[in-house]
Amino acid sequence: MSSLVIIKTGDAFPEVVDAHGDFEQLFIRQLREALPETLTLSVWDARDAVPAEPAAAYAGVIITGSHSMVSEAPPWSEALKPWLRQALADEVPMLGVCYGHQLMAAAFDGISDYHPAGRESGTHAVRLTRAGQEDPLFGQLPACFPAHLTHAQSVMQLPPDTTILAHNSHDAHQALRYGARQWSVQFHPEFTAPVMRAYLERQKAALRDQGDDPEALLLGVGDTPEASSLLRRFLAFV
Repeated sequence: MSSLVIIKTGDAFPEVVDAHGDFEQLFIRQLREALPETLTLSVWDARDAVPAEPAAAYAGVIITGSHSMVSEAPPWSEALKPWLRQALADEVPMLGVCYGHQLMAAAFDGISDYHPAGRESGTHAVRLTRAGQEDPLFGQLPACFPAHLTHAQSVMQLPPDTTILAHNSHDAHQALRYGARQWSVQFHPEFTAPVMRAYLERQKAALRDQGDDPEALLLGVGDTPEASSLLRRFLAFV
């Protein structure tokens, strides 16, 4: 039976884990109902070691978010880059999320670093580019849809031969495609509204320090069914 591997790159805040589950559990919860009988889910913590199996041994790969920073080059993160490059060369279906998005871009010769405008947190509108509207994964989404976001770093320079699929007023690179079945997104399709609120509660002081209104951001949190549907749609390419 084929396996879709979730590569875990970090832990959510303890209060989020206690109330809602850790990053990998949020993905599993979203994917489980749509998972075909021929596919299983497995989890590999990249902080322990690079996956023992080559990427081509998996039906697909999902890379989670993290509180680490790609630009700070944690050794475990750097060790994962050649594995991701081989996954791309082998045309293994991949979906990177937040840290996974930034790590994929950096692995493929782009640059991920701190965003000069600071942190983006909350539920915000994301817009598809023309390429996004024609993309096999994104093309069935509305041209503009809400998504949950929490990140201080972004993809600041695109890798070669990368297509921008979505953007918003904060980040020009909200979604990218690297090959026929390799995508990454800055937003969190696995987050629910309660998870997003928990993140905003934790970040209140940092958000105030950069001039944001955390109470307004909390009021703006809503459901993101279109963004969440990407995880289930991804299964069609695995």
